[in-house]
Amino acid sequence: MPLDSLSLHSPSISAASLHRGRLRRLPDAAYRGRSVVHWSMTVDGRSTGWLTERLHARLREAILHVCARFEQACPVYCLMPDHGHFLLMGFSGSASGKGAVQMLRREWNAALGWTGHSLQRQAYEHVLTRVERMEKTFQAVAQYVLENPVRGGVVDRREEWPFAGCLVPGYPSLDPEKLGFWSSFWLAYAAVAKERGDGESEGRREKRVPRSSTGSE
Repeated sequence: MPLDSLSLHSPSISAASLHRGRLRRLPDAAYRGRSVVHWSMTVDGRSTGWLTERLHARLREAILHVCARFEQACPVYCLMPDHGHFLLMGFSGSASGKGAVQMLRREWNAALGWTGHSLQRQAYEHVLTRVERMEKTFQAVAQYVLENPVRGGVVDRREEWPFAGCLVPGYPSLDPEKLGFWSSFWLAYAAVAKERGDGESEGRREKRVPRSSTGSE
């Protein structure tokens, strides 16, 4: 199911059509703990020309610091010529998805500043429901993120797009385009969660991405 059809906080829906000024956010609890959130951030004015290998490397470093500081994993991300997609999921009950995105936006804006660009004032998000966190559905959402360059007509095959990937602290070799990626990702996720003392990592035996603190349906 297309992710954009699941959320009022979709980049396909203008902010003005939902709420004058800033978009209304869910309660803070929706972004804490083991929540899984798809974030979309757009460059102001849909401007292009900023996406380079150097900026990509700087943003990857920023994402890694964000994940380490706020106890997040980034199963997939994809940078497009005028926006970016990030799938973030908490490792433990103390994880802060909102804090993670605030830092990520700050670091991305700092990198964009050198190019004369900046992000739109607010990100869009979709907090995955319990059903969407079921393993197969969750992985379909991740594949949807990675297919953005193909849908956008930038490349014919997503493997040709260099500005996408996965980041989990301590596991630099994870690559969504490698055979067996999901098995490797879940092992890494479970290992980090265990290191942080979160026994819920065993919940994956039920073939579900670990539940968030909200238990949203």
